[in-house]
Amino acid sequence: MIRFIQYICFAFLLGSVFSCKDYLDKVPDEDLTLEDVFAQRQYAERFLTSAYFTLHEEISFNDWWGRNPFVGASDEMEITWTYPFAHVMTSGAWSPQNIEENIWRFDWEGMRKINLFLENIDKTPMSESDKNIWKGEAYFLRAFFHFFQVRLHGPIPIMDRSIVLSDNFGEIKRKPYQEVVDFIVADCDRAINLLPPSYIAGATQDLTKLGRPTRSSAAALKSRMLIYSASPLWNGNPDLVNFKDQDGVSLFPQADANKWNIAALAAKEAIDQAEAAGYGLYKSADNDPLKSYQEVFTMRWNKEILFARNIGTWDHQERATSPNGMGGWSGYCPTQELVDAYQMQDGSTPITGYTNDGQPIVNPTSGYQETGYSTAAHSKGYHLDRIRNMYVGREPRFYAAINYSGAMWRGRRIEFWNSGLDGRSRSAVDHSVTGYLMKKFSEESVRIPQGIFTQKTWIYFRLAEIYLNYAEALNEAQGPQADVYKYVNAIRSRAGLPDLPTGLTKEAMRERIRHERRIELAFETHRYFDTRRWLIAEQTDNKRFYRMSVDKGTHLQDDDFYVRSFLKTRVFAKKHYLWPVPQVEINKTPSIIQNPGWD
Repeated sequence: MIRFIQYICFAFLLGSVFSCKDYLDKVPDEDLTLEDVFAQRQYAERFLTSAYFTLHEEISFNDWWGRNPFVGASDEMEITWTYPFAHVMTSGAWSPQNIEENIWRFDWEGMRKINLFLENIDKTPMSESDKNIWKGEAYFLRAFFHFFQVRLHGPIPIMDRSIVLSDNFGEIKRKPYQEVVDFIVADCDRAINLLPPSYIAGATQDLTKLGRPTRSSAAALKSRMLIYSASPLWNGNPDLVNFKDQDGVSLFPQADANKWNIAALAAKEAIDQAEAAGYGLYKSADNDPLKSYQEVFTMRWNKEILFARNIGTWDHQERATSPNGMGGWSGYCPTQELVDAYQMQDGSTPITGYTNDGQPIVNPTSGYQETGYSTAAHSKGYHLDRIRNMYVGREPRFYAAINYSGAMWRGRRIEFWNSGLDGRSRSAVDHSVTGYLMKKFSEESVRIPQGIFTQKTWIYFRLAEIYLNYAEALNEAQGPQADVYKYVNAIRSRAGLPDLPTGLTKEAMRERIRHERRIELAFETHRYFDTRRWLIAEQTDNKRFYRMSVDKGTHLQDDDFYVRSFLKTRVFAKKHYLWPVPQVEINKTPSIIQNPGWD
């Protein structure tokens, strides 16, 4: 099952990368034993730091090492190139034999590192206060590695100790889902009790600790785990409740409505903890809604970020989101369906559904127009004049997250039509396949041809998500209480949208919260898991998808380009709600059973 190999990765341990050299040409540090490592504080710290390397590099949606095919496999995005695993998933052609194996493998390596650390750190001569903080980090990371696996596979083995080669691998089995959730929550609670409140919020900032978890990070992870476990996929799902292992042990729980109350309580505790430590919703200096949302992802380590990873000056993400005419690869293409989901600036819904041939059903009261072109620019500069009316009058988050034809970007208008500077005729490989590119996370100051890039940070947890976790859980548990409105409206207010209408039913509020998550958390690796935990992926993902006619058009106001045309049909079946365990791992450890439908 797991590559339980007794090794210490000295490159990570010592914080350096070795060049090719003679085996005997060594310095003393290179032959450290585990006992040597934990005899000195500096080596023990490097051992802990090496575990952070194992965290998913989710900023990459297309390469295996990012371990994030989920954005491209959700209804948010189509990736231009043919090789990403997301395409295998959306075609329905994936299986235990061709699954992206590294998504399973890396987390178990991280768990092993953490368990070795926890088993040995008490040998290290250092202050108890510092040691406790390190233990808190370790408990958080162990919980996070388990979470990465449980969100995909459900029941998994619990790794609460390091495994050695003499262990009986036949005893390694998947534990019932609720046991795994309880283990993750317990590790989060341990971390909450040991970690400091904050490194970045408030008046005092410790810049040397950026990227280390805090009490709020652990509380955020606990909140996410509990809202997942309360959701229909994992809470009494009739397709799973009778699934048992070889010994007849039920691996999935019966329904328990009280889990929503538990999730609501955890989310509220996380909010209170974070706000007491100085965290809050980020707002720009001038409180402009577009900039407030945009800068959450470009103003690194702002007060909304609860846990993130420094990526460094890394050009891949900017190239993937930049038009080919600006030196980019035009790779990350939002779907037309996501573009349609953004509301109007008055909070109305522009498109209420689609006809059988993919044409939009327009809400006549919204003011949305599918045809024609604007004669004036936006009063705040959100868009220029002469753009297609379908992009006019949309909510500020649309202009912060989506690049479209006619939008101003890095000194000129974007031209996605066929013969445009950024069009298909300029590159058969690197062009937008939907007529859009993701703008979120990207920065105006980047100049790819000149090699000018900016520092990148990938945010795993931010406060806005916890607001939405709380609103969702509280609504499911008790209906649309005052706090449900309070926290959804706080996010909408930051985005420049009016408050939700009063008097919503529980069901109507549910749809509002789900919509808010789709927009606020777009491209942040939430949508894939949200549609699955809500058991709606058969509606959102199993259908025909559409685009602008990127193979047509010669100028900005060429109507031929703006005709909605067929992109592809995506496939989703019931078994796809859970990921298969790689067959190669089952072959190594037959006591690990496969998920339903994947045998």
